[in-house]
Amino acid sequence: MSGSTLPARALGRLLSGHRERVGMTKYAAGQLVDTSQQTVARIEYGLKSKVSQLWINVWADAYKVSDDERKLMLGLAQELASSRRNWWRAYVDEMNPHFDYYLGLEQAARALSVWRTNLLPGLLQTPEYRRAVAWTESPEMTTEQVEKRVEMAVRRQTRLDDQNFTVDVILSQSGLLDQIGGGAVMSDQLERLAELAARPNVSIRVVPFGAPRHLGLRVGSFAMLEFPRLPATGMIEPPVIYIEGYTGDLYLEQESDVTQFRDAFAEISRVALDRDTTRRLLLSMAKEHKA
Repeated sequence: MSGSTLPARALGRLLSGHRERVGMTKYAAGQLVDTSQQTVARIEYGLKSKVSQLWINVWADAYKVSDDERKLMLGLAQELASSRRNWWRAYVDEMNPHFDYYLGLEQAARALSVWRTNLLPGLLQTPEYRRAVAWTESPEMTTEQVEKRVEMAVRRQTRLDDQNFTVDVILSQSGLLDQIGGGAVMSDQLERLAELAARPNVSIRVVPFGAPRHLGLRVGSFAMLEFPRLPATGMIEPPVIYIEGYTGDLYLEQESDVTQFRDAFAEISRVALDRDTTRRLLLSMAKEHKA
């Protein structure tokens, strides 16, 4: 596991809980360490890549936490400080706002489950498909900007080489018919999906047109990320549901929300084709796109 996203989230969650338990506002917590309530909010939301241990101790005193709780937060702060720099920082200018936060979650995840009704997940896109999507999203971009997005997508896909990272993707057949970039691009893309589906840590299945009614029609596209234990503290961050939107993304962490989406994914999985049948369908559709 690399990056700072998980320890930052875990530390922020603990600090927020302790602060709320004693009834202190973010503004008051900021005054204790001579910082703004906006900075306190960023720390509690897990968006800061470094948090002073001095601040942790001041807050631990103010929140009247136990010695074990203090040690846990200091351990997370130390783990956060020792985290390696995330590779995608070099591409942040070409990302949608806050997508770097999602990449941090994806890089740290042990399992990713995805349901898609339209565009293919970025982890599975060929460079040509990604290039066509980029031009569609932002036709005013320069060629250099587009190629930087493609470069980032290719580098992101090295995550699939980690055998400890499992990916379970379910696709609506309707999304495989879209002419993203034209027939040749879609044909290559579907062949790429069939190739990826042969990997032991990657499952790709399709919900065909003739499938019974299912929750996927109501729920819409989403991803669920699940995480390993944090090395220094042994904590496990709760799963996150990620919903990508045109004007902004949504992250859901409440247990009740996660359970609903987990159940929806299981229901969609029930009507999806098996892996072998899906591979045959993908290759057949690839030939049709070439025709």
